[in-house]
Amino acid sequence: METKARHSVDSTYVFDNAGCGASARFAALSEMYDPGTIRHLEQCGVSAGWWCLEVGGGGGSIAAWLGECVGPSGRVVVTDIDPRFLESRKLRNVEVWRHNIVTDPLPGAMFDLVHARLVLIHLPERESVLERLVAALKPGGWLVDEDFDTLSLVADPMVSRGEVLLKTQVAMTRLFESRGIRRGFGRLLFGRLRANGLIGVGAEGRMFMISAATPGASLMRANYEQLREAMIEAGYITQDEFEQDLARLEAADFLTPSPIMWAAWGRRPAP
Repeated sequence: METKARHSVDSTYVFDNAGCGASARFAALSEMYDPGTIRHLEQCGVSAGWWCLEVGGGGGSIAAWLGECVGPSGRVVVTDIDPRFLESRKLRNVEVWRHNIVTDPLPGAMFDLVHARLVLIHLPERESVLERLVAALKPGGWLVDEDFDTLSLVADPMVSRGEVLLKTQVAMTRLFESRGIRRGFGRLLFGRLRANGLIGVGAEGRMFMISAATPGASLMRANYEQLREAMIEAGYITQDEFEQDLARLEAADFLTPSPIMWAAWGRRPAP
């Protein structure tokens, strides 16, 4: 593994990698979503010798998988504005960049595969970043992007006994919206990839029913803990309400649907 610095500016990303609960969040995300991500990447044909770009590598689970796939004859570049978790893993066949995808340089027409998960939804500059990701593809290269849609389905106790929309969840969505997060962006991916000139575009949504003692509940707890102070200081929730919701996550009858994780894929046309 080689680590390279790239110029970057302060990020407004909600989930700071230096924050408490970051490692728990990455572990839960990996357990919930890596199998689907890997399936989509395999469908693109990633194999030995490919050059791949993983944007916002986070905990590094997908970068590690890509490094094993491409082998020493390939190359994986994984970026993050704070790559502390990537650097600690000492990934094989992977080059780590400290890199801000909004402002820092990105090579053009270099990669057979570009992948990002839960990155564009957080960026007010998501449209221009998507254009940059497309431009980074070789002709014939694949782009796979995955993002949440948290607007299309919410908990409804009239559907399933025990389903609950926690006050902390509502507070977190208010915080997201105040930071420029477009909560329904995942559902728009199919159209955005087509609009950027990709061909063979497809999309799939996947979701889970979250209950106590599952990776989904662990992810919710990690998210809540990391944003606790910001939500309370903004007046979106009280400390007592927050503590009640944490306890509710452990209740035997707790149920809530996960956000829809949309994956969309497409290829840059060959000349």
